[in-house]
Amino acid sequence: MAVKHELENSLLLDDDGRTRRTGTLWSCIAHIITAVIGSGVLSLAWSVAQLGWIAGPVAILCFAIVTYVSVVLLSDCYRYPDPVTGTRNYSYMDAVRVNLGKTQTCLCGLFQYLFMYGICTAYVITTSTSMSAIRRSYCYHEKGHNAPCEYVDTPYMLMFGAIQIVTSQIPDFHSIEWLSVLAAIMSFAYSLTGFGLGLATVIENGMIKGSITGAPAATRAKKLWLVFEALGDIAYAYPYALILLEIQDTLKSPPPENKTMKKASMIALFLTTLFYLFCGCFGYAAFGNSTPGNLLTGLGFYEPYWLIDFANACIVLHLVGGYQLFSQPVFTFVERWSSKKFPNSGFLNNFYSIKLPLLPSFHINIFRICFRTAYVVSTTVIATVFPYFNQVLGLLGALNFWPLAIYFPVEMYFVQNKIEAWTRKWVVLRTFSFVCFLVSIVGLIGSIEGIVSAKSM
Repeated sequence: MAVKHELENSLLLDDDGRTRRTGTLWSCIAHIITAVIGSGVLSLAWSVAQLGWIAGPVAILCFAIVTYVSVVLLSDCYRYPDPVTGTRNYSYMDAVRVNLGKTQTCLCGLFQYLFMYGICTAYVITTSTSMSAIRRSYCYHEKGHNAPCEYVDTPYMLMFGAIQIVTSQIPDFHSIEWLSVLAAIMSFAYSLTGFGLGLATVIENGMIKGSITGAPAATRAKKLWLVFEALGDIAYAYPYALILLEIQDTLKSPPPENKTMKKASMIALFLTTLFYLFCGCFGYAAFGNSTPGNLLTGLGFYEPYWLIDFANACIVLHLVGGYQLFSQPVFTFVERWSSKKFPNSGFLNNFYSIKLPLLPSFHINIFRICFRTAYVVSTTVIATVFPYFNQVLGLLGALNFWPLAIYFPVEMYFVQNKIEAWTRKWVVLRTFSFVCFLVSIVGLIGSIEGIVSAKSM
């Protein structure tokens, strides 16, 4: 029997009529680490190799600082007009709408959901390469390092897609805290493994490979494209501004949500940047100019094979949670919009109670099942068409970096704090925004060139 059912009615409600927020500093850190340490960490050694020993680490540190500045500006936009006592904005788009108006909101939504969709596609690519690497690693161990152990990634993409079809039926963002904690643990595990293997290889080599100018290229133009692509890859490694307010909306208050978010971000960014420097720099020190595009799946390491397999298994488990972290906001937006647009539609709004043996009863919605399944299928199909790890990551990083992490937070800060034009703070933030815009442009150009070159080979 169909019944109109609001999921929130089965839970305790907060003072604004929404699900009671129980998030803490530590759950917030777990969400952030899950969002930040994703597939991007695996490309950092390659990025440092393109930039060299000075520019590579400096670029990682600069992006970390820029990300924290973005967090400080954006976390104060969770409530409006006052950052502590104002009305809550439940999402990035809500904050843009109340501060900047409808036109900017549409533009923001286009960038935000396009990027989230792109990240999910990148996670399909990354997971399939990790699953394939496990099989290749065992093959090389059994048959020798020169054995023909190449396998097609497509079956693993389909397998990951099937898993995501099931996990995508998790009701909402508030229901995946346990998945974020698991994913955060997995991210630490494979990051530490990558760092440890890089350090061990440096010790075994008895030298630190690499140079100040980075890996050489066939032509100066090609070197420039690779540097641009490397900047895009590093930008991709810090992609959580667009879901920051969704994470902040899980926090209980008091203390004020913006205060908890800033503290959590400081801790999370410090930890992740430390991991990024370790993984990027030790990976480059171990392999020098031959650093693979993906540190753990490019098979720069062959032994111990069981440890490499363990690290890649951790990547797979982490990205199962990471996929949900970036897809749940898309699901929520589409489902809420559809429900408001067609309030009398049973297909959209009716929930059905299901009781299976040995399991607690749960509710299903036909539209939710259809839409979320179609979403997962589409990301999987695109991943099979464009399976280019570094280039796709660089493209996504460049598309996200300036508009979502810089432009909108700066503009909302101006409005909320009534910053007048040509004051010192206005000039500093405008200059900051313009420099970041240029970085996004060069990263975008380099990544597009890389995709075109890879597709034409």
